[in-house]
Amino acid sequence: MTDKLPNTPADATLSDNVCFALYTATNALMRAYRPLLERYELTYPQYLVMQALWLQDRMSLTQVSKSTRLDMGTLTPIVKRLETKGFLQRHADATDERKKVIVLTESGKQLKLEALALKQTLLDKVAMSSGEVEQLRQLCLTLTQELTHN
Repeated sequence: MTDKLPNTPADATLSDNVCFALYTATNALMRAYRPLLERYELTYPQYLVMQALWLQDRMSLTQVSKSTRLDMGTLTPIVKRLETKGFLQRHADATDERKKVIVLTESGKQLKLEALALKQTLLDKVAMSSGEVEQLRQLCLTLTQELTHN
């Protein structure tokens, strides 16, 4: 008796699965980012929030959630930690005091100049061309869109 599933080739491996390939690539990317972000005392999710604010400052928590695709339960403690670190502030919205607007501090703006170079640092570690990286990015975005909108 064999442990193989029916219709599974004898030489099949876990890495034959797209989900496994994406999972391990994501883990490798997070491990590569970790030492680069440690110098700024940022986690990767915190870095995502900062990137979103560097693209558009003065966003509501809901807008940051949509931009980063982090749910509010995950995002709120991240924003609080970034505020404690002095990178951003939460202010009441001028039109609705129940809503909070997230605003970069000068320290948060200054961090942008240094931290945006991290992308190139990571690209320098791989042999993929910029076209291949862009193709991979587009494929991942397409997969995400198709899986979340169907």
